[in-house]
Amino acid sequence: MNNDTLLPILITSGEPAGIGPELCALLAESDTAIKLQRPLVILGDANLLNQRAAQAGISPTWQRIDTLAQAQAAKPAYYLLHRALHAPCATGQPKPANAPYVIDLLDTACDACLGKEAAAMVTAPIQKSAISPFRPGFMGHTEYLAQRCAQNDVVMMLVGGNMKVALATTHLPLSQVPGAISVDSLTRTLRIMLHDLTLYWNLNTPRILVTGLNPHAGESGDLGTEEINTITPVIKSLQAEGHDVQGPYPADTLFQPKYLEHADAVLAMFHDQGLPVLKHASFGQGVNISLGLPIVRTSVDHGTALDLAGTRNMDVGSLIQALECAHRMDLCRRKAQ
Repeated sequence: MNNDTLLPILITSGEPAGIGPELCALLAESDTAIKLQRPLVILGDANLLNQRAAQAGISPTWQRIDTLAQAQAAKPAYYLLHRALHAPCATGQPKPANAPYVIDLLDTACDACLGKEAAAMVTAPIQKSAISPFRPGFMGHTEYLAQRCAQNDVVMMLVGGNMKVALATTHLPLSQVPGAISVDSLTRTLRIMLHDLTLYWNLNTPRILVTGLNPHAGESGDLGTEEINTITPVIKSLQAEGHDVQGPYPADTLFQPKYLEHADAVLAMFHDQGLPVLKHASFGQGVNISLGLPIVRTSVDHGTALDLAGTRNMDVGSLIQALECAHRMDLCRRKAQ
C-alpha cells in the first residue's frame, strides 16, 4: 500500500506538569515524521505546549489543527491537536483538577484508533496520584485502555535491549501476585502473546520462555509449588497444541544470551522480576506495549520526571522508539490483513 495512505499516529502529551510537553516538543524538532513518512499528531493544550517549549529553549515544527481530519490526508509532518487544560498548570505540580484533561487525551486517541481514524496511539507518561482523586482505582494506561476497549485481558510487554519481556501480573503488591496467577489467567496471557507476536512481528511460530514464580523456579516444590501446580501444566498444554513455549526457568539465570538469543519473548510472573533486567539494558530507549488490545498502543518506558519539567534535560529516545515501534506494528498488521 502506498505510504500516502498511512493514517496518522497520535501522541498523547500526558501529565501536563511533567515532562510530556517537553518530550513532544523535542520530538517535533526531530526528523521522525519524515523518516516514518506519515503524519504525527500530538494531543494537548496548544498554549501549554508552546509555552513549555519556549521555556526549555525548544523549537518544535508543528502546525496547530482543530480536527483530526485535517491531518488524515496531510503530508508527513507534526500536527498539534488542541485540547484545553481544565486548570492552570505549573511545572512539577500536578493537579487533580487536570485529571479530566489527561483522561480526555487518552479517550480521544483511543476512540480515533477504534474508529479507524488513526493507526496507533503513543502515550507520554501520566501521574496516577493526580488522576486517582478524579477516578478512584485508576491503575494506569494499560488497565484504563483495556476498559475503554472492552477487553478483559491485556498484557504489558516491554521491548528494549534486544529483549521482549511480558508480564503475567502488572501493578500488584507482591503479596497478591501468587493468588493472581492461575491456569486460566496464564493460558490467556500466553495466547495473547502468541497471537500478537505473530500479528505484529510476523513470527510464524513465536518462541516464548516462561519464568518460574519462586526462587530457582520452586526447586522441585521445596521453595513453592506454583511451578508444579500452575505454570508447568499451562506450558505442557500449549506445547501439546504445537506452540513453542518453554519453561519454567529460574528468573535469576534466564536472562543471559545463551537462552535469549533463541527466544522471541520472555514471560515473567511479576513486574519487578522481569523489568529490572530489561530496563538496565535499555532504559531511556525501551518501549512499553499493550498486547491484546484491538488497537496499537505503545508508550515510553519512564515516568513523569516532575523535577525535570520546564527544562530540556531529558532524553526523547524512548518516545521516538515508541513511535517507530507503533509504526512497524501498524505496517505488519496491514500486511497481514
